[in-house]
Amino acid sequence: MATNDRVISGFQVNRPLLTGGVALTAIGTLLSATGTVVVCAALIAAGRSWVRGLDTPPTALAQRALREAKVASNAGWEAWRTEHSSPN
Repeated sequence: MATNDRVISGFQVNRPLLTGGVALTAIGTLLSATGTVVVCAALIAAGRSWVRGLDTPPTALAQRALREAKVASNAGWEAWRTEHSSPN
């Protein structure tokens, strides 16, 4: 155990350097988070502007696509039933 004690006691950290590294890491993290918020705000503003400029709102496009999908599904189902109907 004396050998392990010597290895552990020989490990000395330069505290001012460690403190500086921690401070720089904290500052970098805050700057990164701030940059991320600014980029997200810019993208959201651009997206809202783009949606406002559309001729047809996205909800109307989604409703139309859903209606078309239902019609296509029903047509496919009817075609399958006609093709595979039993004589009974």
